Amino acid sequence: MAEEEERIMIVPLRVVHRVPRTQRAPRAVKAIREHVVRHMKAKTEDVWIDPKINEILWRRGIERPPNQIRVKVIKFEDELVEVSLPEE
Repeated sequence: MAEEEERIMIVPLRVVHRVPRTQRAPRAVKAIREHVVRHMKAKTEDVWIDPKINEILWRRGIERPPNQIRVKVIKFEDELVEVSLPEE
């Protein structure tokens, strides 16, 4: 039987507004990865982020990512972590 842990998280992205304008959206992806690694006790290379999250972050361009994002995080028994958008 598979033991997987599933959580809905709200990731704050206010820290990305402290970096230069041309690096904000890429820094937002890194901030999501760091947040998930910290809270799910995973390794950085084991975190997979869905491309749809990338589309949400880049929707308003590189300079204006959202202030926060709601994501669904699933940690599988083999320590891999998947980050995706929650179904609403």
